[in-house]
Amino acid sequence: HEDGSPSNNSRNFTLLGDPAITLAYPKEKIATTSIKVTGNTTISDTIRALNEVEITGEIRNQNGVKLTNFQGILYPTIFDKVQTLNTLGNDNNGENTISFQVQKNAIFKGKASVTNGNFSFKFVVPKDIGYQYGEGRISYYAENGNIDASGIKTDFIVGGTDTTAVLNEEGPEIELFLNDDKFVNGGTTNENPNIYAKVYDENGINTVGIGIGHDITAVIDGDDVNPIVLNEFYESDIDSYKSGVIKYPLSDLSQGPHTITLKVWDVQNNSSERTKEFVVKNSKKMELSHVLNYPNPFTLNTSFYFEHNQPNSDLDISIQIFTLAGNLIKTINQKLTTSGFRSDAIPWDGRSDYGEKLGRGTYLYRITVQSADGFSSNKYERLVIL
Repeated sequence: HEDGSPSNNSRNFTLLGDPAITLAYPKEKIATTSIKVTGNTTISDTIRALNEVEITGEIRNQNGVKLTNFQGILYPTIFDKVQTLNTLGNDNNGENTISFQVQKNAIFKGKASVTNGNFSFKFVVPKDIGYQYGEGRISYYAENGNIDASGIKTDFIVGGTDTTAVLNEEGPEIELFLNDDKFVNGGTTNENPNIYAKVYDENGINTVGIGIGHDITAVIDGDDVNPIVLNEFYESDIDSYKSGVIKYPLSDLSQGPHTITLKVWDVQNNSSERTKEFVVKNSKKMELSHVLNYPNPFTLNTSFYFEHNQPNSDLDISIQIFTLAGNLIKTINQKLTTSGFRSDAIPWDGRSDYGEKLGRGTYLYRITVQSADGFSSNKYERLVIL
């Protein structure tokens, strides 16, 4: 209003886009052909907490004909019922709140193979769904590298619980790393590492997020007041609801020692925790740590390893082996493209630059690592040949 009085029509929106470009909607369609609950021989229109459910379907063209030559990957997400939420009411001391509906709680997020246009996948409905009955939703996306497809299904019911389900009291198995599975406890990172975890549970992982305290969470340095909720960052392995990975980028961590604790719940609300220690070093300067060779001592072969603070970069590696008198007898040069903070194994057969087998005794070696921007660092260690 010109006089400045409030009005429902005073909301402003800005839409940015090129009107000459068509949005890249998937061209093909995805259809559900059946929803079955384990133990039932007929198709069901209702899935309940703790049911094991199998969903089958197919990829179709725009005319509804199955694409029998489609080989690819399906990404299904099954949602619990619609929720009614309220806006925060930041204006007028919270008096002007507006209710709205959203369907966001994921019962299951998976990945399934599509063969000859057909797909099938299973999952267990978490205990933490809303038990009242209401319409659920399946959201599909599929691709094969050339074409993609999408689809939804809403004419089925979510609610109630399976009173015949066999319960257990064991939480999920967790393998916790930073960046990749080469990370070891106490290892080095830069200021922006990625949480990376492999998880497994016989009944599946709980990602619904409506049970109080039943979220997938990460806690940094014991700060339980500010956990990082990771429900949306869990992804099932292909063709399995029992295992999957969690990936989440951390940022701007302070230099020095830290801890991370990951807590994961299964669909029956059993939990497990894993904690890892790590040390952050400034990525603007090349840092090496935990330089070693294994096995050590060795007879025929060994491999060199090190940790660094330059993930996702190209490194030039030089390993020089010396006698105790300082004579250089072997040089290994290698380029390394890193994904995490721990190097791949760099093997050595115990021979000199001239192919001669070195005698028994103690030797020195120096590992020098240089990044693409010219920063370098080196460390000396000892090895023993038997």
